[in-house]
Amino acid sequence: MKFNTKLNRLGTETAFAVSAQARVWAEKGHKIYPFHLGDINLPTPKNIREATHKFMNQNKNGYCPSEGIPELREALAHDVGSKRGVEYGINNVVVQPGGKPTIWKFFAVIMNEGDEVLYPNPGYPIYESQIKYQGGIPIPYSYDETETGFAIDIEKLRASITDKTTALVYNNYQNPISAASSQDEMEALADLAIEHDLWVLSDDAYYEIRYTDDPPRSIVNIPGMKERTVILYTFSKKFAMTGWRVGASIGPSEVINQIARFNINDESCTNHFIQHALAETVGGDSSGANELSSELQARRDETIKGLNAIDGIHVPTPESTFYSYPNVSTVMANKGFTDLDKFRTSALEATGVSFCARHHFGTPLADETDHYIRLAYSGINQNDIREGLAKLKSWIEG
Repeated sequence: MKFNTKLNRLGTETAFAVSAQARVWAEKGHKIYPFHLGDINLPTPKNIREATHKFMNQNKNGYCPSEGIPELREALAHDVGSKRGVEYGINNVVVQPGGKPTIWKFFAVIMNEGDEVLYPNPGYPIYESQIKYQGGIPIPYSYDETETGFAIDIEKLRASITDKTTALVYNNYQNPISAASSQDEMEALADLAIEHDLWVLSDDAYYEIRYTDDPPRSIVNIPGMKERTVILYTFSKKFAMTGWRVGASIGPSEVINQIARFNINDESCTNHFIQHALAETVGGDSSGANELSSELQARRDETIKGLNAIDGIHVPTPESTFYSYPNVSTVMANKGFTDLDKFRTSALEATGVSFCARHHFGTPLADETDHYIRLAYSGINQNDIREGLAKLKSWIEG
């Protein structure tokens, strides 16, 4: 019996494999310090939980419109648009079971076999996986390390554009490197998209996971970009709802209408009673989200403090997401490691500190020489951050 040969193109999210390794080590009696997965070990805000319970008891348990209930689509159009300085209506929003479905549905709508798509690397690995699976050609663009974080190599990206390039994937407030674009960088990307008539997927998963008073920036706010940009929106991060599986695609109605057709063919609809709960709470009481953000900021500060206490590591303080992406080239050399994954697994077995590495976030580029790891601080409490990083320091410096 045969399988579809396209499966050979399909990648995965290998951070889950790191979770499995950590679980096996824990089952042997070792304490794990879980910096590996971008999950959140904090409760969903109370007002959302209470509203969900209410609508569950009101029998909102059947099928609903495939594109999402009108109440939630209207609420998201207003909330997302007002926070980005643009105007959206109900026809610009289609509800999804999480943020991830927007990725494959966007490519399925705008990309033909053989089309090239620019995507961030390192970046969320599902971009590369879905471009390949659907017959596109993934063209990576990279980042340069700076004193304050990371910046897109605009000139290298520009040189990668050909007459086959059809789309650009853009993840401001970026996983895994926490990069936040300057206004100049964002405008440079917008200029390229407009000049070459590219579609843009703006992955806004971490748009509101911010630790600064400066408002977040969105590429859709730049003239000429709203008409060519689809936003990946998710409730997972801002409201600690990773397991609830609800999000949305937001963009030009001609693309959104096509994405809605995939909803009909794929999942029929997103959970009914959760949609009603979110329609009631979106744009309302934000105290629960603010408490989440405050705790994540405290965890960020502990993580950065602990990492910068290690000889050979220096990381700037990120203004967004819940990740740190330190360069470990020096500490690897000092410990006698040349293989990054061996360094990662040795750290796990010696200290219990579990983290992901560069190769879990896209195929490493041929010209890369430095080694990086990613630590997520969303699923580990402050005491364990301090304890785990102290153990990592002792091992590295020992």
